[in-house]
Amino acid sequence: MTKRALLTGITGQDGAYLAQLLLGKGYEVSGVIRRSSHRGVEDHRLRWLGVANDVRLLDGDLGDLSSLLRIVQEVKPDEVYNLAAQSFVASSWRQPILTANITAVAVANMLEALRLGAPGARFYQASSSEMYGLIQEPMQSEKTPFYPRSPYAVAKLYGHWITVNYRESFGMHASSGILFNHESPLRGIEFVTRKVTDSVARIKLGLAKELRLGNIDAKRDWGHARDYVRAMWLMLQQETPDDYVVATGVTTTVRDMCRIAFAHAGLDMDAHVVIDPKFYRPAEVDILLGDSSKARKALGWAPETSLDALIREMVDADLERLKHQTNV
Repeated sequence: MTKRALLTGITGQDGAYLAQLLLGKGYEVSGVIRRSSHRGVEDHRLRWLGVANDVRLLDGDLGDLSSLLRIVQEVKPDEVYNLAAQSFVASSWRQPILTANITAVAVANMLEALRLGAPGARFYQASSSEMYGLIQEPMQSEKTPFYPRSPYAVAKLYGHWITVNYRESFGMHASSGILFNHESPLRGIEFVTRKVTDSVARIKLGLAKELRLGNIDAKRDWGHARDYVRAMWLMLQQETPDDYVVATGVTTTVRDMCRIAFAHAGLDMDAHVVIDPKFYRPAEVDILLGDSSKARKALGWAPETSLDALIREMVDADLERLKHQTNV
């Protein structure tokens, strides 16, 4: 029988790539989206991947348990992937209550809707490497203590632990992926990698002259979202639910990531990057480096795209977007 998947955050980067993956495996894919006056615009990532017409979008709100329960009863999903969140770390200081409601409490709403409406469905929660924050070990694994350093990370930690709690309390097949930074041409423009590649493309085309950044010596473990959604799917194929770190095991500074992007466009980074203190975080996470050995062994997962290839793909995509928009 055809499997049915329900995705929250289906119009985001991960949701779009996961929808594409599941459709390729023969799933029926439905997604929860908020009612918006911009209907027809929010599915641009799905359209970019060519799958917008193959998914069913259902009006719902993660803050409204009744709407989630209605959707669960209608779709009768075999698998549920909770990817929706207020996921921009910088905004979480400006909107801490919104972040708590959407990134934390909404996870409990989704789990409760499943417990009541589809207790046999398998559940995936999108946890985050930001939960490690002020790192307690040089490489972060599933056993590393958490020390969140932003309202976003604190909210993600609640979502992570409520997933564990429902698994242990109600016997639900609920797993969390502690995903380290993962990027793609579908990344939001507010995130540093996409901010860099979009700016590089604009500078290359003569549409901008500088790129303003904050702490470019922060280190991150970056992978491709296309690789990471494959790990999500693999988690829900396991007989026993569990939590897994998903990471490349390679850390790179924002500075070096910028150099890759500028070099690919034939530009000198030092001539265009300006350090602006207004982009510093109130509490910085200096380095993140994931140990994904458990996922590699138990799931048979491994990343397939290098950081160099990822950044080149993003620069090329932004160049094409801007050429199309501006007729340069």
